[in-house]
Amino acid sequence: MSLRRFVRPPAGAQPAPAPAAAPVEHEPQAERCELCATALDGRHGHLIDMDKRSIACACRACYLLFTHDGAAGGRYRAVPERIVRDPERPLAAADWNELQIPVTMAFFFRNSALDRVVAGYPSPGGVTECELDLEAWDRLEVAYPLLAELAPDTEAIFVHKDEIFLIPIDMCYSLVGELRLYWQGFDGGAEARAALEKFLDDLRQRAVTLVREGRR
Repeated sequence: MSLRRFVRPPAGAQPAPAPAAAPVEHEPQAERCELCATALDGRHGHLIDMDKRSIACACRACYLLFTHDGAAGGRYRAVPERIVRDPERPLAAADWNELQIPVTMAFFFRNSALDRVVAGYPSPGGVTECELDLEAWDRLEVAYPLLAELAPDTEAIFVHKDEIFLIPIDMCYSLVGELRLYWQGFDGGAEARAALEKFLDDLRQRAVTLVREGRR
């Protein structure tokens, strides 16, 4: 037992300062399923909250509950995980110009609440959205079979120059958030371009080829 607490300091002496408390290290809180609060691992599913028009993280069990149309009254929709491309049908410059998008990269999704296709593209402030000429989009759906595969609200057609991919919509917003972190100047800068190229390389490696009717 220590006797230090029983010893009186000499008159006029200043008490010794208390030792500084060691900093408390807080472990980062685990990300949790937004439906059942289960801790999530690094790779988990996403749901579209149709009421809030937002993306929710979900554990595998909750994700699978909403992979069927109409589950839970349609409040949530599971974001598909497929990535598809159609290398036989690259986007023609004239068709891109018809959409009147002022950049070389954009994504397109069908907003069921508006009952129309909406375009989004990155900017220093995040996603910039604009409505499309629906007649032009309808013509492109006929010319490019991949566009007709688009599931509403949960998938997007991602276009970069002449490349077209069908991807989960959460990947689009994740990419835009990453580009925003690096964005410099008018066109995003070298770091943003490098992040975009890395994203494209990943899509090219993971994409499966669109199976056309008659070849199944």
